Amino acid sequence: MTHTPSIVVLSESHLDTLLSQFARYSGEYAVIPTSTPLAAKQLLGTMVADGIPVALLVVDHPVSGVETEHVLAKLRLLVPTARRMAVSHWDHFRQGAVEMRTPVANGAIDAFMLLPRGKRDEEFHVAVGELLNDWNATVATPEVESTQIITPERDALTNQLLEYLTRVGAPTGVHAPDSEVGQQVLARMEADGTPAWPVVATFDQVGPVSSVRDMATRLYGRPDEIEQDQVADVVVVGAGPAGLAAAVYASSEGLRTVVLESEAIGGQAGTSSMIRNYLGFPRGISGMRLGQRARLQAIRFGTQFYTGWPAVELVPGADGAPHRVVTEGGDVLARAVVIATGVEYRRLGIESLEELVGRGVHYGAAMAAAREMEGRDVVVVGGGNSAGQAAVHLARFARSVSVVVRRDDLSSTMSAYLIQELDANPRITVYGRAQVVDGGGDDRLEWLELEHTDTEHRQRIEVGGLFLLIGAEPHCDWLPPELALDERGFVLTGRQVPQEQWLEDLPPAPQTTSVPGIFAAGDVRAGSMKRVASATGEGASVVSLVHGYLDEQRR
Repeated sequence: MTHTPSIVVLSESHLDTLLSQFARYSGEYAVIPTSTPLAAKQLLGTMVADGIPVALLVVDHPVSGVETEHVLAKLRLLVPTARRMAVSHWDHFRQGAVEMRTPVANGAIDAFMLLPRGKRDEEFHVAVGELLNDWNATVATPEVESTQIITPERDALTNQLLEYLTRVGAPTGVHAPDSEVGQQVLARMEADGTPAWPVVATFDQVGPVSSVRDMATRLYGRPDEIEQDQVADVVVVGAGPAGLAAAVYASSEGLRTVVLESEAIGGQAGTSSMIRNYLGFPRGISGMRLGQRARLQAIRFGTQFYTGWPAVELVPGADGAPHRVVTEGGDVLARAVVIATGVEYRRLGIESLEELVGRGVHYGAAMAAAREMEGRDVVVVGGGNSAGQAAVHLARFARSVSVVVRRDDLSSTMSAYLIQELDANPRITVYGRAQVVDGGGDDRLEWLELEHTDTEHRQRIEVGGLFLLIGAEPHCDWLPPELALDERGFVLTGRQVPQEQWLEDLPPAPQTTSVPGIFAAGDVRAGSMKRVASATGEGASVVSLVHGYLDEQRR
């Protein structure tokens, strides 16, 4: 039986006002009132036992005799996946804003809002909508599936496809062949005998899928669909924040723009469950939604996207000829190239764990896999912001989350707001001076061995998931030898370029590489800040350099 998700509203003094405000959601959510913390606790206990999903908890601040933060913390233990909002009447809002500052900063409360004083307080409802949107994207089972995966078993390829489709924002369901949905999908196929699994159905196609690239091609096509005699003004290689910003600004300024992405649009940032320090999003935004909004913005200006096709070679143009970016799905010719391929997580290098990738072992945040961690103990390896965001998201589902780092602590590698959020979450524990040295399982990950480096003591623990977000390595082996890299493989730009490669004893402009007409932006560039906002800024600013180069070529 499928239950309608609920919004639980706790208020002692303004229940009627809140219920009238939340009436607009009653068609798709069950809005349930309660007037005391004890009643709310008992109500939620019953709902959890009955399997009724809770999307949003709303608490009217202040609560008599107890701190609002304490109330939400207790309720959070019962329903860790629910989003949490505190509201306050104008009489208490100024003082409440002071009292709620720390709980909001450490993630104990997702939003603190002024209680609406009349009709159509759309700023209030924007906040509600964002919280419900985030819950539906990360917790709820999709009501309308844009894609269905039909398979008799949840194998590694199925998990990879589900992760990719989650990252591109496609609501997806996984169904057995003998299920009602499975039978409907298979009936659309024109094939005899048993098909190769998995079978994937979209709105216009149905058939077996053999790889993530196969799925990406169905959605976005192949680079060789571009007429070979057509030359783009600029090809952007990589669709992370830097590449997306470059695409938006280039295409909005009239440049014919093509974007190539080896995986999913959004890049590594697209796997972040919640980016809370990005300018203009006070309640945060998921990396997936940020990436998809940027993609739609770029498409509106005419950008062409092709995903699943990594660049395998870059052939610089000579004597005014266009540059050629080579992929296994066709070549793209462009007058200018922006390299925005970012970085990849470093491999752990433990053979027994590499064999379990996709079966409990994941590189990156693996958003789709988080729901499978319910009731399990999981380990996150890494000390950067991506690792912290992954730990917070996993803690909504997992019984416990252990963050393992080689350093003493997280202070030198993670933003302060995330450290506070980890410290405030009772399900998360940080282990400094530790590393994963072994692990295994029969068919999926079942155990890990940790080594505490200060004592050399080894500890074996039972786990259900391992999420690896370690290191940052550029992927630049496809670039030509004349393009200068530093000793770690990052692209050199501006004054970083060796002096013997300067033209007329002048250094290249910032973000310009050692090859005229080829630029770099974001994490792949040597000396970049490795933050979403800085990558976006570099992607936007590189477009003026592209314009300057193209103008010079025309002259």
